[in-house]
Amino acid sequence: MKLSIIMPCLNEELTLKPCIDKALVFLRRSDIQGEIIIADNGSNDNSVEIALENGARVTHVPKKGYGVALISGISHAQGEYIVMGDADDSYDFSNLDPFILKLDEGYDLVMGNRFKGGIKKGAMPFLHRYLGNPVLSFIGRLFFRVPIGDFHCGLRAFTKQAFDKINLKATGMEFASEMVVKASMYHLKITEVPTTLYPDGRNRPPHLSTWRDGWRHLRFLLLYSPKWLLFIPGMLFLLFGLIIGSILLIAPLKIGPVTFDINTLLYIMTMALIGSQLLITHFVVVTYVNRHQVYPLNSLYGVIADKFSLEKGIFTGILLTLTGTVYGVVNYYQWSAVDFGNLVPTHFIRHMVPSIFLIFIGIQIVTGSFFATLIKEK
Repeated sequence: MKLSIIMPCLNEELTLKPCIDKALVFLRRSDIQGEIIIADNGSNDNSVEIALENGARVTHVPKKGYGVALISGISHAQGEYIVMGDADDSYDFSNLDPFILKLDEGYDLVMGNRFKGGIKKGAMPFLHRYLGNPVLSFIGRLFFRVPIGDFHCGLRAFTKQAFDKINLKATGMEFASEMVVKASMYHLKITEVPTTLYPDGRNRPPHLSTWRDGWRHLRFLLLYSPKWLLFIPGMLFLLFGLIIGSILLIAPLKIGPVTFDINTLLYIMTMALIGSQLLITHFVVVTYVNRHQVYPLNSLYGVIADKFSLEKGIFTGILLTLTGTVYGVVNYYQWSAVDFGNLVPTHFIRHMVPSIFLIFIGIQIVTGSFFATLIKEK
């Protein structure tokens, strides 16, 4: 077994040598054949010279980005096992035994967990420790059902075979989330081990930007989970709108001293329309993901996307639109019965709303079907 230790680097001349030294200590002590690769991301200090002088191999990555640097470094790795970690001396590369042990046990991805291993004083900003990391890790576990407590630990190990399988693309800090998410999607074996985080040895601010990179992580999690971004809120909006709307279509709803009537009905049915739009958008997104194999889909989504046809969508949409139109014609004749005079709003709106709702949904389905078919047949 050969091990490749990858360190992304951008102006780390103060901390690079200690990181390389610790990695060499581990390789010699463990009697593991290995290499240390510094993925240099355009350093303009002495980082490259220090790496070469201390026995590391350097790959030059001119395009900026944490993910870009790591993808390049890993692609040049010759080991069957890969360990990646930051070159700021915040992780102890001499203590990689738990990671290698788990890989030997058959795991594909081994994550470090800083919350279990210990975070030394001053090693992690307050917002990262108590808000950013816990919240984003919780969202990741909820969306993708992966039992990892620390999505963003910079020290992790995986097999080269697993890396090649999941085909990572992220260029920035969200690379850390992408690796965990895609490993889960491809049903790889994932585990975590306690890892200690130490204060880094830099004399400058870190490259990580709290709000910008936090958003990039959240953005990635949302984009890769249309179920939580579109389907679940869409279904809740639609069901709530239809249930409450149906009650208000029959008669006003009185709860204590408050009476909900036609004004509430208009807002409730607008909520239902928003829900239907979210569900249709979800279907279009799933069709795109299935067609272009962006990532593995839930098998049910794949079956639905495969069974869908433009003709079925057009038929359903036209049927709903015609039903709404017929309802509107009935309303028109009711109006003509009073010589197109004033109508009682509480009565007329209760008949008008279902007509408008069905017409809108029918048109949404027809246009969404054309869009989904265009994607499917491309």
